[in-house]
Amino acid sequence: MDAPLVGLIARYAILAGLLSLAMPGRAQEQVISIWPGDAPGSEKWTRKEVTFVGFGNQQMVRNVVRPTLTAFLPKQGAGNGTAVVIGPGGGFRFLSWENEGTKVAQWLRDRGVAAFVLKYRLVDTGATQAEFQKSLEELFRNIGRVSSGDKPGSNPLDDPETKQVIEMAAEDGRQAVRVLRRRASEWGIASDRIGIMGFSAGGIVADQVALHHDTESRPSFVGAIYGAPLEDFTVPADAPPLFILCADDDPLAARGSARLYSKWKEAGKPVELHIYAKGGHGFGMSKRGLPVDSWIERFRDWLDSQGLMKPVH
Repeated sequence: MDAPLVGLIARYAILAGLLSLAMPGRAQEQVISIWPGDAPGSEKWTRKEVTFVGFGNQQMVRNVVRPTLTAFLPKQGAGNGTAVVIGPGGGFRFLSWENEGTKVAQWLRDRGVAAFVLKYRLVDTGATQAEFQKSLEELFRNIGRVSSGDKPGSNPLDDPETKQVIEMAAEDGRQAVRVLRRRASEWGIASDRIGIMGFSAGGIVADQVALHHDTESRPSFVGAIYGAPLEDFTVPADAPPLFILCADDDPLAARGSARLYSKWKEAGKPVELHIYAKGGHGFGMSKRGLPVDSWIERFRDWLDSQGLMKPVH
């Protein structure tokens, strides 16, 4: 098995071994339900959402049933009119809520971008910590077999339940864009400057929104951070500008990210790709003493090159 993948599995084994804990009090941000009533397709779900402290003392969430957006809005007069939906990763088993969600949102908010962290629907990982750990072990066992070549070309998220949840999560992403577009004036954002970005599984959600959308849910731009489509795909005629970033020593995302870039390029659509030599998978906003630590500056540069950091006049 690849050394980087061993490290990844070890990291989440530690995460899975931690007890679920209530998070300490934090400043309250506005939370917006994206669906009126129950989300379509999961009306009969009875699982209970769990918030816990995971690896690196970071906030995590699992068993999401009711999708929401948590808003991080610039101070009045400091916004530039751009907004982005942020999808944290976690293999559709949990959300890396802080490292790939709220910390990203805070960084963007402080630079004038309205940021909304998406809590999308997830696979049921059980009521107990033991059930959660078993679910994670199964996921990373599948990832390990694919990465080591035992199941070349296989999809580690190919079980029926996960495939169904991926479809629901992608629709949550599309609905999030619709909600922001419908209520743009309420938050001081421009309806033609609403994008979506995601990490790992959240990157898959963002990619699905880029690939499959209607007029109202079409994102103005997309960021895929170590996340790429797992299956073959066709770039749509109205594909939005795309920013892709990952590390070369990431066995889960490097090849898929390169393929995503090539497809967008072949279709003649705006795209930018960054591949760092080292960084592995799941770095998010954590610091590793590597050049990848400044990845979010590259995203900001790209937004600026698209004219999205300049205030709307």
